[in-house]
Amino acid sequence: MDNAIEVRDLIVERGKRTVLHGISCDIPTGRVTGLLGPSGSGKTTLIRAVVGVQIVRSGTVTVLGRPAGSAPLRRELGYVTQAPSVYADLSVRENARYFAALRGLGAAEADRAITDVGLAGARDQLVGNLSGGQRSRASLACALIGDPKLLVLDEPTVGQDPVLRADLWTRFHELAAAGTTLLISSHVMDEAGRCDRLLLVREGRVIGDDTPAAIRARSGTDDLEEAFLRLIRQLDEVTA
Repeated sequence: MDNAIEVRDLIVERGKRTVLHGISCDIPTGRVTGLLGPSGSGKTTLIRAVVGVQIVRSGTVTVLGRPAGSAPLRRELGYVTQAPSVYADLSVRENARYFAALRGLGAAEADRAITDVGLAGARDQLVGNLSGGQRSRASLACALIGDPKLLVLDEPTVGQDPVLRADLWTRFHELAAAGTTLLISSHVMDEAGRCDRLLLVREGRVIGDDTPAAIRARSGTDDLEEAFLRLIRQLDEVTA
């Protein structure tokens, strides 16, 4: 399968406002694709459509060969929201073992995931007593359990220190090298260069869909943030 995700003509409305304007894109299998754009650009809405929890007006989203939200995808997809999605009154280890049990897996899988996100030293702490960044990592550990084919991560590095961010990105690429597809949203442009492919979104529209190198070349600059701004200006000139 060349593409883990295929989005075609996706329109999402919220009230009288159109959030996604007929987006079409492909997310290649076994790669780290960055979903980049400013806050309010539609990143989270697109992610929700991919995981099958977003009401859409029209268009299709196909995930691992099935319609988004299909029951069989539940064991093949890991999803981390911006807000921590773990139980505050349980420890990190208890959370991880609970999610492992839901997948029919044992304690070893849970403990490995905790170590992978750098929380081994905090495994016995209650999630409610952790820092915001640690809670995000606890959510990520639970999503990693069971080696999902697709990981959808909504701003997973927010609140993490630079060293840990670098460690997480190393882990993301290790997962991709082993065959996992990752879709990672961020509004931090310095993370764009860490991705194999970029999907640049502004005001509910895709304005760039290519490798970082190709986007740099198209924009005539090595600075990806400046490249994003140039793409915006080019689009504004066309639509003016």
